[in-house]
Amino acid sequence: MPEVHAGSYKEAILFLVTAGIVVPLFHRLRISPVLGFIGAGALLGPFGLGRLADTHHWVALFTIANRTEISHLAEFGVIFLMFMIGVELSWERLRTLRRLVFGFGSIQVLASALVLGTILYGLRVPLAASIIVGLALALSSTAVVLPVLAEQKRLNTPAGRVSFAVLLFQDLAVAPILFAIAVLGRSDGANAGAALALALGQAAVALVLIVVAGRLALRPLFQLVARTKSPELFMAACLLVIVATALTAAASGLSMTLGAFVAGLLLAETEYRRAIEATIDPFKGLLLGVFFVSVGMNLDPAQLVATPGTILGLALALLVIKATMVLLAAPVMKITRPVALEAALLLGPGGEFAFVLIGGAVATGLVPEPVGGAALIVTTVTMVAIPGLAVLGRRAGRRISNAHLGRARAEPPPDKQQNRVIIAGYGRVGRLVGEMLARHKIPYLALDSDAARVAEQRRLGNPVYFGDSANAELLRRCDIATARALVVTLDNPRAVEAVVEAARAERRDLTIVARARDARHATALYELGVDDAVPETIEASLQLSEAVLVDVGVPMGLVIASIHERRDEYRTMLKSKEAEARPAFHARRTVGKGLESRDPAVKDEAAPVSKRA
Repeated sequence: MPEVHAGSYKEAILFLVTAGIVVPLFHRLRISPVLGFIGAGALLGPFGLGRLADTHHWVALFTIANRTEISHLAEFGVIFLMFMIGVELSWERLRTLRRLVFGFGSIQVLASALVLGTILYGLRVPLAASIIVGLALALSSTAVVLPVLAEQKRLNTPAGRVSFAVLLFQDLAVAPILFAIAVLGRSDGANAGAALALALGQAAVALVLIVVAGRLALRPLFQLVARTKSPELFMAACLLVIVATALTAAASGLSMTLGAFVAGLLLAETEYRRAIEATIDPFKGLLLGVFFVSVGMNLDPAQLVATPGTILGLALALLVIKATMVLLAAPVMKITRPVALEAALLLGPGGEFAFVLIGGAVATGLVPEPVGGAALIVTTVTMVAIPGLAVLGRRAGRRISNAHLGRARAEPPPDKQQNRVIIAGYGRVGRLVGEMLARHKIPYLALDSDAARVAEQRRLGNPVYFGDSANAELLRRCDIATARALVVTLDNPRAVEAVVEAARAERRDLTIVARARDARHATALYELGVDDAVPETIEASLQLSEAVLVDVGVPMGLVIASIHERRDEYRTMLKSKEAEARPAFHARRTVGKGLESRDPAVKDEAAPVSKRA
């Protein structure tokens, strides 16, 4: 048996310990864990405690020295992020926000990059470096801004939608910028144009092949995997698609992140989109944590201590320049000043992709290392300020009156995906519920774990997605925070209870109607918090009674009235049984109640927030 060296696993252990401390602590403080990971990287890296490792050998146990190993994992963090961005995109969302995404977003990025690049060029920074650093600093932080807006319940406000639209355009712009940096880094100045044209041709061919192969293979692959009903195999298929497309893109001369982004776009239009999001999200979060730790490791706090005035002045200048561009562009898109001011404070700081773009440009020699290092420190300082700027932005947003909201022509039409009904299970019962909802023009979304059934219903044009309805992350991806109601039609009693528990943990105010096996099962569901439980045996007996009474000549009006009366009697009886069992039930859920109270979406039921989907 080979000898095991604990030092070989030191970096991994330190990161897991860091994640175990940072994530719960910063969630409790309502601060983005991104800032905690950056701070931990700076503390544990070579410019933090690493400075003491040579003189105090015991300190080396608590430092991350192997930056190469960390950088490889960090690269996968960005790959998973770009994949999730691709999966979360939808044509409906782009159509709804197209003016803000492609209009306001492009103006913000190009104007900010032009001003910043011009200033850098005036400071005698090379032209290519000025352009790259200007573009990198023009981008904002999706990883920090969106969680902060969600925490404040402001994603659905006009300023939240404007900020989201600009961030979406920035996410789309990252892939071509990365590609251009990779091409320019491989060519000399004289042949840069020819190299770029040749690389664009190769890239176009590679992208066409990836798209065609993906459209032909991905859906059959996930149909085959879904039929096994194995969560492990489904997870393995997701990871395989991400890694395979990323490596294929890299072998074709493209960036791995661009390949992952294309894979996400291909899967975004399939019925497996929601399940893939729920499966990949934990990996993305953990690997992004590694990425931000690696970002912190490259930061030298001594520079901030040595020249605090210069760095803070540059950070303030970045905020002012980007915020000014947002405020100047707002009247062009007919965005009201209070909305523009809140969005400007959120979009003014730098973002995580600045580390990717500038880091890649420094590695290829396109950006001098001192310029890149200074830009990264300024980016970090401004990102740390985002929570505070969000509070200021929220105060500015309060100035918006109801009249302003009514006249805000920049705000897109109401999202058709909000206030819909979620149907858990799309068998015969679920299909009938969906048909009745559609007849009354109530939007709905259905979830089912039968891959063949989902594929069949998708061909018929029904909004059915593959996935486990009891998966809390999947429910969040289906916008349970803004759902009108949840209907559980599964025929497995335990599965029904699992879905009800997961949904009720997400939202205590959600209307839940569930299918029950019998009266005893209905009582158990009422204990779990459903609004209505419909027992199969009782409902079948009521329908039989209705049919026989009508057939023997009792007037229809009397029959319907008596059936409704009897149904109400059963419901009252079942709820009274649930009330008798409630003390023991609440005793069993004491721990769970404590966990629910920490969920901000539960505390503020009047203002649910829909996640980026």
